[in-house]
Amino acid sequence: MTPPPTNPFGGLDLLSSSIVLLDSTQSVRFINSAAENLLAISGKAIAGRRFDSVIECPESLRKVLGNVLELGWSYTGQNIELRRGDGSLLHLNCTVNPVHPQEAPGASEARLLIELWPIDQQLKATREERLLEQQLASRELIRNLAHEIKNPLGGIRGAAQLLEHELNNAGLREYTQVIIKEADRLQDLMKRLLSPHRPMQPGPVNIHEILERVRSLLTAEFPHTLTVRRDYDTSLPDLVGDREQLIQAILNIARNAAQAIEGQAVEGQDKGTITLRTRITRQVTLAKKRFPLALELQVIDNGPGIPPTIRDRMFFPLVSGRDGGSGLGLTLAQSFILQHQGTIECESRPGYTCFTIRMPLDTGKTASQ
Repeated sequence: MTPPPTNPFGGLDLLSSSIVLLDSTQSVRFINSAAENLLAISGKAIAGRRFDSVIECPESLRKVLGNVLELGWSYTGQNIELRRGDGSLLHLNCTVNPVHPQEAPGASEARLLIELWPIDQQLKATREERLLEQQLASRELIRNLAHEIKNPLGGIRGAAQLLEHELNNAGLREYTQVIIKEADRLQDLMKRLLSPHRPMQPGPVNIHEILERVRSLLTAEFPHTLTVRRDYDTSLPDLVGDREQLIQAILNIARNAAQAIEGQAVEGQDKGTITLRTRITRQVTLAKKRFPLALELQVIDNGPGIPPTIRDRMFFPLVSGRDGGSGLGLTLAQSFILQHQGTIECESRPGYTCFTIRMPLDTGKTASQ
């Protein structure tokens, strides 16, 4: 009886690092289990297909693969962006090595070995630290500016009221009303800029009660253009936080998404969708502290996405991608989440935007520095 053929790549499946083998046409000959998990793809589904047709990779990596095949030189790259099978973005270090037939008997079709290491956690920590510094600096700048503007605005409004009493011409009073109303609008803007600095009023809160409040507000405000879905982990414990701040933070994010969906809605089209998702995550570093347990809350929508021109600045005050927007909603949301020792980040592309909020859960243990 003839024994079944052995898999020449079987040993690679035991490695914890992610390995992909390509042939001379850059088609996938083998992908180990670690790489399947990392790239969110099935080895059977992509076998025989070109690597760059199943994984979205930069042009520089495509050229490298060709050069390694042609010249037989090894390559090491850092911070390379690949898009996973589920559409999410990965930041990786990778090496590409040529495979010579005499080095892999029985595996003559393999010509390239790609090894991948994710560096998302390292980049995420650096990015969070940079965003925190930028946000604190911009908040302090705007706060000082708001204080400087607030007092002159009161003088302008008072002068307009006195002038209105002296005018006999009703047409001219219309202009003083414009001054008064605009001064009131700017004063309201200044109050909103300064409001995140009020002390927190923490207490035990159920995050799902907060999300249900947000959901009811959204469905009442956008009944014809929006469907709000729940995806809750009901085993989550209570969170220690300021209930009103958390409602406002999540509502600001979700309302931005709803307004973007409404702006692209076409008569006869299906409603847009916002998904409110909660999960628990373990051993998380938030604001330079390590926590054993944390809440992961995601607000996901299928709207047009955040314009690339403001994506890096969207949490800055007065930055808005919508005509008529104040540019304060995300700034306030980030300020409130920071006060809860949490982080907020965003991934966006047309048809998919996901804001992820992570906050520590109180387990009776002190966070480690």
